[in-house]
Amino acid sequence: MSWVKVLSGELEEGEREVVSVREREVLLINHEGTIYAMESRCPHMRLPLKAASVETTSEGVTLTCRWHHSAFDLQTGDVRDWSPWPPAVGKMLGALRRERALTIYPVRVVEEEIWVEIPDEGRTTKDE
Repeated sequence: MSWVKVLSGELEEGEREVVSVREREVLLINHEGTIYAMESRCPHMRLPLKAASVETTSEGVTLTCRWHHSAFDLQTGDVRDWSPWPPAVGKMLGALRRERALTIYPVRVVEEEIWVEIPDEGRTTKDE
């Protein structure tokens, strides 16, 4: 694993940006002053997460995919809900692909530059 600068300048509150890093698309989200970095596509059907909703609750920060409403913990990537939508067929769609956590990347901000820790070339994370 190594740190890679992915964005120079600030990511404003609520702003989202998809960046390419080592042949990966990484989604950056600024939610309530914290920058999160994750794979840019939902593990369920590989649809884009840029328009996903982000909400802070008593359980923590949750990202919910707009397509089939799969929900993930933004701290750990753990699945909170797997494809519950649309009603009646959501669970059937969820069965098309096994439940899988969202890949989350560590982030640090240094002098308005955003850095993400990414596996080195030729190495993958445990979930890939």
